[in-house]
Amino acid sequence: MNNVRTRFAPSPTGYLHVGGLRTALYSFLYAKKHNGSFLLRIEDTDQKRSVPGAVENIISTLAWAGITFDEGPGKEGAYGPYIQSQRLELYHKHALELVEKGHAYYCFCSSERLEKIRAIQTAQKRPPCYDRHCRDLAAEIVAERLRNKEPYVIRMKVPLEGECVFNDIIRGTVAINYNNVDDQVLIKSDGFPTYHLAVVVDDHFMQISHVIRGEEWLPSTPKHVLLYQYFGWTAPAFAHLPLLLNPDKSKLSKRQGDVAVEDYRAKGYLAEALVNFIAFLGWNPGDTREIFTLDELIKEFSLERVGKSGAIFNLEKLQWLNQQHIHRATHERLLQEIKPLLKEKGWDNHSDAYLGAVIDLLKERVTVIPEFLVNGQFFFVEPTSYDEKAKAKCWTAETVGYLNDLAKQFASLIPLSASAVEQAVRTYAQEKNISASVLIHPLRLALTGVSAGPSLFHLIEVLGKEAVARRLAAAIKVLG
Repeated sequence: MNNVRTRFAPSPTGYLHVGGLRTALYSFLYAKKHNGSFLLRIEDTDQKRSVPGAVENIISTLAWAGITFDEGPGKEGAYGPYIQSQRLELYHKHALELVEKGHAYYCFCSSERLEKIRAIQTAQKRPPCYDRHCRDLAAEIVAERLRNKEPYVIRMKVPLEGECVFNDIIRGTVAINYNNVDDQVLIKSDGFPTYHLAVVVDDHFMQISHVIRGEEWLPSTPKHVLLYQYFGWTAPAFAHLPLLLNPDKSKLSKRQGDVAVEDYRAKGYLAEALVNFIAFLGWNPGDTREIFTLDELIKEFSLERVGKSGAIFNLEKLQWLNQQHIHRATHERLLQEIKPLLKEKGWDNHSDAYLGAVIDLLKERVTVIPEFLVNGQFFFVEPTSYDEKAKAKCWTAETVGYLNDLAKQFASLIPLSASAVEQAVRTYAQEKNISASVLIHPLRLALTGVSAGPSLFHLIEVLGKEAVARRLAAAIKVLG
């Protein structure tokens, strides 16, 4: 396939939504699968809703996810600028061209009149839409009102009968009756274009070959197809992605959980796990494989394997995938995530070798990155308090003597390996004619302050002789 060019065109209205990340991901995967180009375009024509810093957040979030754009803000190509508010002259020129061709018209209706019409239509249980009051105004009346500088918008003329038929890669042939399509505003009273004009003009001049976007844009597609026809341009291929749904089948919304990518990033989900999860919200590889890297997704992705039905956002599946990616991650990859968290807590006085050993002990026991610190706090700070319930179960009058004897044995072990520690503990238990658990449980409590954790013998090896001796002495003093 030649000249594949896709784009992700978000509005800078806040954090990037997981649905937006899926649109960006699918557009990126499709372009890269076909050796094409992926563009980022910022659609900021609704100035009232633009949020300061949102563009920077979108760019940084895409970079975090590994979704790199070939052209866009800060990476100018031959078709820029890539921020719509910097392209206003182009939109005005083409809106006026439509007026001259008879495909659009000036509308002078006030907001009060429009609200009144909508209220009447709603009361009559009709879908609210413009009543085309200004569609057939005489040319001399239009000219006079323009001379008087009356506020206006420019609307497109939608056919009064018939239907728009177009092909969708995911849904096949789609037919929408023009009775259900409003005379869309193209240029607003503030001089800015609406999404519908800007997206068509930009996609044409940026030579976009495939428009991949959410299902919510499907009812608007006839407006875009009409504009391509009115301008005499070839429309791109369309692919409308299924809705993202909550487990109760309602549309994914913040009311029922986190929807911003930033939320999952802050909670410690790996980018590769979230991308893997998002890829499966509508697409599947056609077999039983579930764990994919970004490169593997590029190789396998196809729009033909994207389904029509809504995709359930299953948080348990995301957690499982994150576990799998943590298990497969290298020390270097996990250290990238863990070190900043340790620094925040002032626990960053450990070598990479030590942290790598801690990772090996904990990675099977964590779901998200912060759990390395939560579940393994005792690796980074020595305990100052001890679980009272655990103490009541395992600490007896003989425990101090046992631990003192074991502390001497550990000090003599060269090296202090997990296997040597285990042999010392079990041999000592036999000598004392007691169960090894009589030693293991208080040892764990003394060294960590808690009753559960990774393999005790490996834990002792990682802590090292000095830390083990110090912790045992401190615990004996406190728990005596």
